[in-house]
Amino acid sequence: MFDFRPKVQVTVTQTGETFACPVGDSVLQGMLRLGRKGIPVGCVNGGCGVCKIRVTTGEVTSLGPISRAHVTADEEAQGYTLACRVSPACPLVVDVTGKFEKPFTKAFTKAQAAAAQTATSSTHP
Repeated sequence: MFDFRPKVQVTVTQTGETFACPVGDSVLQGMLRLGRKGIPVGCVNGGCGVCKIRVTTGEVTSLGPISRAHVTADEEAQGYTLACRVSPACPLVVDVTGKFEKPFTKAFTKAQAAAAQTATSSTHP
């Protein structure tokens, strides 16, 4: 069945991954529905904090309360939230900031470095 709901583009800074998230779906649910990757997935209901993100561009609509154990009021005021508890209100750019930020970012950085090395090797004999 085709989903006729309006969709909003979401971009994950660390990976450059983009996906169209239906308005009303959580950012995490929209990503998972399309089989995309980019935001770490945990319990999918706000209890674990694994999907913690920082919205750097755009605005979100709350889909329910956010656990203060994972996002403080000060952090929320700075754009931090849980991807499973918000829906995009307009195009978003987000940074992964949850528990897996370091390994996630390191793995991506290593992949970038390997790709750059391969590109350099193929252009310089």
